Amino acid sequence: MPAIPFMIPTHAVVHAIMDVIAEYPRTRIVSRDTHYVHAEFRSRLFRFVDDVELVVDPVAHVVHFRSASRVGHSDFGVNRRRMEELSRALHARIAPRG
Repeated sequence: MPAIPFMIPTHAVVHAIMDVIAEYPRTRIVSRDTHYVHAEFRSRLFRFVDDVELVVDPVAHVVHFRSASRVGHSDFGVNRRRMEELSRALHARIAPRG
């Protein structure tokens, strides 16, 4: 998925990431710093864990992100849909308006 552009201060991007993640049920922030957030998203039924990592690149003014399932071969597209939703929500908060 493409990186998300931003034109706000880096610390505000990290706060927006934290706010967006907080809106999801069954999530936990594992770690964060000035340019990085690692969160765990648990599935509702089987409690499988997906690791989501977001990296704020202050030079390129984009947020790179990825998600990986810890177990299993298929989640029927749940992880992809969640990342698309997260991308849209974050884009709405940090992307340049034009």
